[in-house]
Amino acid sequence: MSVVVSVRIPKWVKERLEKHGVNIAELVREKLVEEARRLEDEAIDKELEEVGSILAEKIDPYEISKLIDEERKSR
Repeated sequence: MSVVVSVRIPKWVKERLEKHGVNIAELVREKLVEEARRLEDEAIDKELEEVGSILAEKIDPYEISKLIDEERKSR
């Protein structure tokens, strides 16, 4: 499903873009999708950083390295 988004721009901008053969609707669509993805990526990165800092406080790096060593030796 899609929705219609309307935007008002100066007439000269529209004329110049059309003069250069730019598909305005496609350009706006691509840029909005790109921005939405960027914002989602930023939100995910922020959440991962928060989870990472919480886990860093609860997991002992020495214990992790010890478990990894034990797993490697068991192979």
